[in-house]
Amino acid sequence: MTILCVRFQLPPAREADLPRLLGMLEEFTPVVQALPPDGALADLRGAERYFGRDAVELASVIRVRSLALYGVDCLIGAGPGPMLARVALRDALPGVTCAVPEGQDAIAEFLADKPVAALPGVGAATARTLGEYGLDTLGLVAAAPLSTLQRLVGAKAGRELHEKANGVDRGRVVPNAVSRSLAAERPFERDELDPDRHRRALLSATEEIGARLRALEKVCRTLTLTVRYADRSATTRSRTLTEPTAHSPALTRAAYRMYEALGLQRARVRAIALRAEGLDPADQASHQLTFDPVDEKVRRIEEVADRARAKFGPRAVMPGGLGGLAA
Repeated sequence: MTILCVRFQLPPAREADLPRLLGMLEEFTPVVQALPPDGALADLRGAERYFGRDAVELASVIRVRSLALYGVDCLIGAGPGPMLARVALRDALPGVTCAVPEGQDAIAEFLADKPVAALPGVGAATARTLGEYGLDTLGLVAAAPLSTLQRLVGAKAGRELHEKANGVDRGRVVPNAVSRSLAAERPFERDELDPDRHRRALLSATEEIGARLRALEKVCRTLTLTVRYADRSATTRSRTLTEPTAHSPALTRAAYRMYEALGLQRARVRAIALRAEGLDPADQASHQLTFDPVDEKVRRIEEVADRARAKFGPRAVMPGGLGGLAA
């Protein structure tokens, strides 16, 4: 076993702690890939040799350190590759690392009884299509002819599905550091019914994320909105932006559209969280010129406001709509 898939049991209000937990993993190996909002993959091949312990033993150390330093427990799956480690995570229990057994026959047996949806990348639609033909477990999918799978789900997807169901894991852990996502959450003191206050919270979150992106010289490609309700349920929606951006008004417009699409009717909202994902260097992003003098003016004002915030603090300049809103 060389790859760990770790899911930190972070409560919603502490999702912003993920970067620190990823930093803790990087004390064991520099090959860490974030899986927001609460997970990560870690390649321990070098760590096993360095520490003289196998991946399962290192997983125990990681769990203890996470609890001791951050008060956060975690579930851990271990496997020879990222895909198999993620499948193993489904069977992990608190305090017990689930490890895929070694050997091709043992891997095939480990996968055989699992539902098709256990494979990363297999969505509900694909699982439903396969189930209609009686292929509802990975063992049945592995035994099915490749040509049959390709007719059902397509040539490329069918080939990948056939390989994964047979335990062939061609994936690798791609280090993406901590900065692959940024999150901002706005809890309400009381369960909030007022849509105007919901929108003010969204405005506050997008202003924060935009400023942080620009400070890091990053742009984001995707926004994810999570609305948490009084009954502890939540709704999550993601939107891929027309173009990668760190421009706060563009982020705000996208966030408002996601919120409006929810069609909330007097929902008692406990908190609103926004996450910017798919971060890329700003100097590698393209921007469609609009020749709109208003847009250009807004962007210049944004640059000046960023300099003022850097000098006098984050509340030195803010939109008028946030007047009186707590930070």
